[in-house]
Amino acid sequence: MTSFDTSPQLNVWRALLALAVVFVMLATTGWTAMRHHRGATPLQASLSAWEHGSIAGHRLPTADSSPTRLARFFASLTDQQRATLADRYPLAVGNMNGAPVELRYRANRIALDEAREVERKRMHDKRLTPDGQREAGRRMHRFEAMTAPDRHILSFDPEGSGRAAEVFGDLTKAERISVVVPGVDTNLLNFQRTSRKYSAPVGMAQSLYAAERTASPSTRTAVIAWADYTAPDGLGIDSATAMRAAPGAVRLNALVRALPGTSPVSLFCHSYGSVLCGLAAHTLPERVADIAVAGSPGMRVEKASQLRTSAQVWAMRDADDWVQDVPYLELGGLGHGEDPVSAVFGARVLSAREAKGHGGYFEPGTDSVANFAEIGVGAYESVRCADDAGACRAGLSDTASAGRA
Repeated sequence: MTSFDTSPQLNVWRALLALAVVFVMLATTGWTAMRHHRGATPLQASLSAWEHGSIAGHRLPTADSSPTRLARFFASLTDQQRATLADRYPLAVGNMNGAPVELRYRANRIALDEAREVERKRMHDKRLTPDGQREAGRRMHRFEAMTAPDRHILSFDPEGSGRAAEVFGDLTKAERISVVVPGVDTNLLNFQRTSRKYSAPVGMAQSLYAAERTASPSTRTAVIAWADYTAPDGLGIDSATAMRAAPGAVRLNALVRALPGTSPVSLFCHSYGSVLCGLAAHTLPERVADIAVAGSPGMRVEKASQLRTSAQVWAMRDADDWVQDVPYLELGGLGHGEDPVSAVFGARVLSAREAKGHGGYFEPGTDSVANFAEIGVGAYESVRCADDAGACRAGLSDTASAGRA
């Protein structure tokens, strides 16, 4: 949640909550329903082409078929036929839950190349303002960086602020899979950062992946930087409600259900990402072993038990994280409910020592990322609790964790 990095903006948050009734009235009279009507997006165009396409004289299955059916379809094809589909419909295949992981990587590399060329032309489009041309240049360089041979892009959509997901490790052979769910202001331009590296999705996932390998070198892990939802843009009505989290929860559920294999999955949800994870919790499959939240403004419930999940629910907050001053309540759709680190909520509360404030939970060397890593590899007995009594480890053991794997 990059726009929340400064505490003065909390006054805006409080004002939004204080004016809950006004905002609800505005929402019901159509303010939030305003949209710009545009033609088909590149992804929509690719999906439409897929729906009318064929291979070896046979119609293609609908793109929204179940991951199981799509996996069977792709398994029935030759390597050349699969490559042909990725070449013809790169955005469709690259975002298709059920398509083989390696094929999605190939398709998204093609889609990124095409999107890069679009932005390269826009850089010199005289119809754009200088700011528009500069933004096109930034997008072009971002897409170019994402096509590097050592990068594995699991999903990509260039429309608007954009969406993406990237994998670190071997997803098909992983014994444990971790998914990092970021918060507000996440888009393609800040999917990866040089400055404040570990506050961006790619840096978060890289740090967690390295920490997991340190925690358990013998465990094959994979980490997904999952920025594949349209996050709120800055501090406003979208971030104070579940408006963006609700469709994001549907997308997260679809991702998890399409992951290869049966390995346990752990979700690591930062800031507004924890709102999304809270909404998704009751729909997620049982292979989701853990939902861990950091710097959370709430999970849209008053108690962890109301999430209706079999996953262990973990929470942490750094002592210097300003989010502790957010009003933990829900009124008229605004606000996100009880504080996940409070005793009444009932999560397993972890140490976040040295986390460096709201954006620093994935900084290497912190208790927070070390705890995430222990959870990610199933080493529950090694996590560090927020208290000295070890309450967060009660009833858990590494043996039980390994049994679930």
